Amino acid sequence: QVQLVESGGGLVRAGGSLRLSCAASGRTFSPFAMAWFRQAPGKEREFVATIRRSGGSTTYANFVEGRFTISRDNAKNTVYLEMNSLKPEDTAVYYCAAGPVTSTTIRAYDYWGQGTQVTVSS
Repeated sequence: QVQLVESGGGLVRAGGSLRLSCAASGRTFSPFAMAWFRQAPGKEREFVATIRRSGGSTTYANFVEGRFTISRDNAKNTVYLEMNSLKPEDTAVYYCAAGPVTSTTIRAYDYWGQGTQVTVSS
């Protein structure tokens, strides 16, 4: 099976930037589509971004509004989420996930990381 570990979260002021990383181990990384989800306190987990195995096709949630970029480095078995122009409403635990195909739904993904906290102050 695949193990996923997120890192890079922290505290940032509104308008600032963070780069999240998700390192994979276990089974090979390259056959999997990867995604980022987030969950704020008291809210459902929601889709953020996904990327195909090749890295050539990406999909973002509407609230991203061009501010985030998902990318992957298969040689390093790592997927990234570059977040710019952060807003207080972006505050959440961010999770990475791996699955056979790209999807915006939670049930499509087989493996999940433990999450990394992102806090954006106003």
